[in-house]
Amino acid sequence: MARPMGSVRLKKTSPATLAVGVALCIFILYFLIGSSTPDFSASRKATAASHPLSPPTSPFRKSTGSGKLKPPPVAHYDLNNVTTTPEPLENRENVLILTPMARFYQGYWDNILELQYPHELITLGFILPKTKEGNDATRELQKRITKAQLYGPEKDRFKSIIILREDIDPPLVSQDEKERHKMQNQKARRAAMAKARNSLLFSTLGPATSWILWLDADVVETPPTIIQDLARHDQAIMAPNCFQRFWNEDKKEMDERPYDFNNWQDSQTALDMAKKMNPDDILLEGYAEMATFRTLMAYMTKEDGLLHEEMPLDGVGGAALLVKADVHRDGAMFPPFAFYNLIETEGFAKMSKRLGWQPVGLPNYKLDCSSAGGGSGAVTISLE
Repeated sequence: MARPMGSVRLKKTSPATLAVGVALCIFILYFLIGSSTPDFSASRKATAASHPLSPPTSPFRKSTGSGKLKPPPVAHYDLNNVTTTPEPLENRENVLILTPMARFYQGYWDNILELQYPHELITLGFILPKTKEGNDATRELQKRITKAQLYGPEKDRFKSIIILREDIDPPLVSQDEKERHKMQNQKARRAAMAKARNSLLFSTLGPATSWILWLDADVVETPPTIIQDLARHDQAIMAPNCFQRFWNEDKKEMDERPYDFNNWQDSQTALDMAKKMNPDDILLEGYAEMATFRTLMAYMTKEDGLLHEEMPLDGVGGAALLVKADVHRDGAMFPPFAFYNLIETEGFAKMSKRLGWQPVGLPNYKLDCSSAGGGSGAVTISLE
């Protein structure tokens, strides 16, 4: 019998073909709706940023249909369980590394990756200015983060990484060392730095954080054990010493000179000067026009001194600073205003002391701030 024009005869599909098709659909759906995040191990998932230990920031969306959405989660935190001990590695204590960044230095990032502290216990936080240099630094930083977090070995991936952009105009157009260190620029520059540090701190400090390591972006060579080295002292605030490497034309060789004059012990001269100052004026260190005669840790290093020898401090710098999280939780921040005639990191030290936390310095644990090649301000830590 003739088949009607336009009709199509379908071939019966075999059960084997159907089974293969179903399996293929399931395989495709798995990758379409499955998580696109890196395949962390179970132990790492327990500390990932999507875990309830990171409070939700998205607004709760009410249901518009007949179905009911799950209520927003209620998170409980017991800060009594957050420890800050001399053995942070053994006790698996969470560390927050915070870096204000105006320029990107590859050496800084290389040393962050080489830290011999479990990266799943480290959160990185950055704040960058909205300038051309800041935009360039952000792009370079994001490239390294993508490579490390998505394609690097799982052991090198960090718990989470946060990037903030400043919402204030920078007080100085140039970040060159000579311009930054001019005395007339100090109050405005350091007030802006204080605001950046506070924004970064208050946006990233979590309920599980034990330690905060403040590390400047031009710190390009650090020992991989810097966290353990500083934490072993069990002090609330630990400041290494900071020097600068430079080419000595007289000696025709590389030499070093004191660099960070913000790590100091107060003097009666400085205290008397402050009494005569306007409350809005600030004392500055390292300028001949304002001789304070303080004891500067930069000059206290000893060639044959013990690496971990301590000295109490009244002022601190911020090149590298390990702080117990409880210090910041108690309210110690970086004043962007004159606080007892001090500002930023030195004001932070003063505020911490008034809260009962004593800053301590390590005069023989040296940071070498390299100025080779035009004064980059790059910092290296040497452990000779």
